[in-house]
Amino acid sequence: MAVTQATRTNTKETLRNHARRLFAERGYEGVSMRDIAGSVGIQQSAIYNHFPSKQHLLVDLMESHMHRLLDAMYRAVESDATPVERLTQFARFHVKYQLEESDDVFLAYMELRSLEPDSKAIVIPLRNEYERTLREILEDGAKSGVFHVADAAVVARGLLAMMTGVTVWFRDGGRLDRETVANTYVTTALQAVGYKG
Repeated sequence: MAVTQATRTNTKETLRNHARRLFAERGYEGVSMRDIAGSVGIQQSAIYNHFPSKQHLLVDLMESHMHRLLDAMYRAVESDATPVERLTQFARFHVKYQLEESDDVFLAYMELRSLEPDSKAIVIPLRNEYERTLREILEDGAKSGVFHVADAAVVARGLLAMMTGVTVWFRDGGRLDRETVANTYVTTALQAVGYKG
């Protein structure tokens, strides 16, 4: 049977999905290419038709996640809105996205340690771009006098760590729904930057 481009694409996406799940469950170091192949139901050698190494597979997952995250964030945050509106949009987007894409989020934050230097050169600039967007919102708010932040870069990192932490404790079906949680984080973020509105 001839291997079509569609078949190759489907296999590659299946490998991504299984690797993402396994890496999130066991950690990058705890998963072998044999594990991924077995999960998909193919020979280990077949993976190398799509990914030269496990490191390439990890980078592929992290890079594609960051591009999706950035694209979605730029759609959610209006560039011509006020700093308060932009921080509100950013915080709500960030919390909801973390909950919707929890496996990708885990990889993006927990497996940076597993990236080799060449891989970091691909992923880190994308992470920096995302963080820079929040920092610029805080700087604009400080310039206009609606936010009070001593160091926008430090506060941006603190807000990101706080909001990303929602993935640790939130569970669907619990006391709070996602919308309520997102709204609570928005309020907390605004309070953290000294907004008095």
